[in-house]
Amino acid sequence: MLCCTSCITMSYMDVLTIRIPDELARELEAICKRRQQSTSEVVRESLRRYLALEQLREVREQLRPHAEAAGALTDEDVFKAVS
Repeated sequence: MLCCTSCITMSYMDVLTIRIPDELARELEAICKRRQQSTSEVVRESLRRYLALEQLREVREQLRPHAEAAGALTDEDVFKAVS
């Protein structure tokens, strides 16, 4: 029954195969050992963070013309305006 539970849990996930340089693989393995997490867990978390940052970058680029029109040319200008 444990196998079936495991299969059901994993059935909603796609499988992604990637090639990475040896040095990156060693760094990833070291992080996984330190955090006591599987490679999949660490890579999923890293990918979530990367995708969130990309979304923020896209929003920032969309808002840039509006910010510049309002006189906000730097991050400091934006922080001052919202603080």
